[in-house]
Amino acid sequence: MGRPELTIILGPTGVGKTDYAIDLALQYGSPVISCDSRQIFKEMKIGTAPPSPEQLARVEHHFIFSNTVTDLYTAGRYEIEALALLEELFRSHSRLVMAGGSGLYIDALCNGLDDFPAADQQLRRELSEKAATPEGLQELVRKLEEIDPQACEFVDLQNRQRVVRAVEVTLQTGKKFSQWRQNRRKERPFAIRKIGLTRGRDELYDRINRRVDIMMEQGLLKEVESLLPYRDMPALRTVGYKELFDYLDGNVTLEKAVELIKRNSRHYAKKQLTYWGRDKDIVWQNISSLG
Repeated sequence: MGRPELTIILGPTGVGKTDYAIDLALQYGSPVISCDSRQIFKEMKIGTAPPSPEQLARVEHHFIFSNTVTDLYTAGRYEIEALALLEELFRSHSRLVMAGGSGLYIDALCNGLDDFPAADQQLRRELSEKAATPEGLQELVRKLEEIDPQACEFVDLQNRQRVVRAVEVTLQTGKKFSQWRQNRRKERPFAIRKIGLTRGRDELYDRINRRVDIMMEQGLLKEVESLLPYRDMPALRTVGYKELFDYLDGNVTLEKAVELIKRNSRHYAKKQLTYWGRDKDIVWQNISSLG
């Protein structure tokens, strides 16, 4: 008897992963294991485009609305929790379906992360608060250049969370972040199949724009207003939320904020495709004909 198999449905935001994964899960008799770093937060029910109540009723989902925005959830924690869940589910399933667009979480699950120390939550909060402004982020980048210049060669210096983590680990342990990296791929006790979904660029961008309009109709602004007390949490430095925080601060008009959400969502989709372009294990499928 062969090894159990995990099929991962991935692709850019707005491409249609949820419907595709649900259809496949129904064929397999499998639940859907979400691999999305934002849909896990129960307070973010609109802006993260999670499965609808109807979709959740069709197939059991895991890692949807399972945590609160005050929870400093990490890819390392996801790796541990998802592997434990898969071990349990594979006892009664030979094939399972995973779906998501968070590249780092998918990498953590498939290949494992380096064995970094557990986060110092107080230090992380302090660094995250500093990184919340462009000036503070640049200060942390300069700090990283000073204490671990080699890390600056591979850390995305525009990504607040990546910069914070690199500085945090170095300050916390006294060992450079770059020295913690092992780049060893961990073996998993199951086979992994990756299916990447694509559409034509114009079609994908149109879907993204329409989805933002639908989110606004569903009450995204009210959702963001309810999250104002938590705006500095890492979970909320997310497209769809940060732009509306700017509107509520009086920095932009509502029309401009919506325009920025659409633009930044399109940019994010492009970054996702670039990120996965290096992964030769992905079998890409254009699903334009599926609607």
